[in-house]
Amino acid sequence: MRGTHWNEVLAGLRAVDPILLLVTVVLATLTFPLRLIRWRVILRDKDEAPLPPGPLWHAVAIGFMANNILPARAGEFARAYVASRQVPVRFTTALASIAVERVFDALVMLGLMALAIAAPSFPRTSTLMGTPLSRLAARTAVLFGALFVIALVIVLRPAPWLALFERVTRAVLPSRYAERLASVAEGLVAGLEVLKRPGRFGAMLFWSLVLWLTNAASFAVCFRAFGLSVPLEGALLLQGILGFAVAVPASAGFFGVFEKATQLTLQIYGITPSLALAYAVTYHVSTLLPITLLGLRSLATMRLHLSDLRRVGPAEPAASGEGAGP
Repeated sequence: MRGTHWNEVLAGLRAVDPILLLVTVVLATLTFPLRLIRWRVILRDKDEAPLPPGPLWHAVAIGFMANNILPARAGEFARAYVASRQVPVRFTTALASIAVERVFDALVMLGLMALAIAAPSFPRTSTLMGTPLSRLAARTAVLFGALFVIALVIVLRPAPWLALFERVTRAVLPSRYAERLASVAEGLVAGLEVLKRPGRFGAMLFWSLVLWLTNAASFAVCFRAFGLSVPLEGALLLQGILGFAVAVPASAGFFGVFEKATQLTLQIYGITPSLALAYAVTYHVSTLLPITLLGLRSLATMRLHLSDLRRVGPAEPAASGEGAGP
């Protein structure tokens, strides 16, 4: 907020079109049911059968609610924890499926960002933190592409990799810890199964595109709600930069990180920092509230408490009796 002109922020807030802002909130909230649809494509039971949508919706809602009110992306573990309590799936398998989602999210967002950078409206000399945006996008694409290839190699021939992992852990750890880590590794590999199923792989790619195009539409509609002269492809760039900005564990709800990333992106298109701040805060708060309320409702339905979610972490499988189901 340093250097913010508050009169400009207030003027921007007063000029917001409430109908378009409502459309923005609806589109942003729609991404969560889309995440549920995609997650059901990725996460299956031991017989490869789809899992029921109701329990998984509670896991999605609670997970994203937890990200909004707990620090360090605790919602990712909370989501896997709730799923493992409600359906017959391991905690580690559910967590691995979320990791697959994140890699796909990154690759799809990078592809959409590339379209924005290639558009005639994009200023060719634009930089972010002193580095050309095109170079940042290329480096990130290489990183996530490499992660995808590694995951694919492991899931196509898991036995030798699991055996190697077990030998290494037994060599450096007591047997009880090595056995526990071996069980975790098996669950993680099970969560990657979707990568070797062409039909499900294609469905996951399709729903990822639908999800992120819907999310980008919410940013674009919000541009119009504020009367900002940002081209439609600017929404693709904004969501990509935000996606990577909030990927690192940070404050609850990503407050501060979200607003600064939005300011830096909108300045590329000539929007002042003060007006960009008004846009960022309005979008952030208005789209955060619905899923937070839905998550709290699911939390009450599941008869869980926030204190339960704070205790969830990488060691959770042993505590929850993973794979037990409902």
